[in-house]
Amino acid sequence: MKASLTHTPAGDEARDLCRQLLLSRGVRLPDLASLVHRLQSRFVPDLDAQECLDSILAVLGKREVCNALLTGIALDVLAERGALPEPLQSTMLRDDPLYGIDEVLALSVVNIYGSIGFTNYGYLDKVKPGVVGRVDRRGHAPGRCNTFLDDLISAVVAAAAARIAHSRSDTLAAAEPAAPAASPGQPAGAPPP
Repeated sequence: MKASLTHTPAGDEARDLCRQLLLSRGVRLPDLASLVHRLQSRFVPDLDAQECLDSILAVLGKREVCNALLTGIALDVLAERGALPEPLQSTMLRDDPLYGIDEVLALSVVNIYGSIGFTNYGYLDKVKPGVVGRVDRRGHAPGRCNTFLDDLISAVVAAAAARIAHSRSDTLAAAEPAAPAASPGQPAGAPPP
């Protein structure tokens, strides 16, 4: 499937394009779903692999996610071909920790499902478990660059995990009622008069 310059894919078309892009870079969706399960199974005991995969597919069906993957993977491929201007070319090949644009692009994906995604993303970016670590290590091999890819797949996993968290229960309904507000002149947290 070839993306047109006048049409941004969404839904099934975006999902298919993203799946092809990720496969072309050695990333399988079940590997991403496995990380979603790792992140959420403690909080959702009946979570199964299919729900994790469905959540990955839902995230990949979003236009902004597809655009982020298209952009990041294109930059990684251009770096592998030596087609970027300096100093960007060297920065990308080194995966310079102070570059940060790879994380900025990934955070645009994480933001889709709210702040819980940020926590998940931070963990994945730091620990680099499973496929994230494999992609990161592969990106440091001669002639390879995955500067954006490891962050983008971490973001997709984080967003999919956050999507599951949001879909499962209303945590506000289960929360205990808030303590009454303090009266004027009464310290916060003090028992009411």
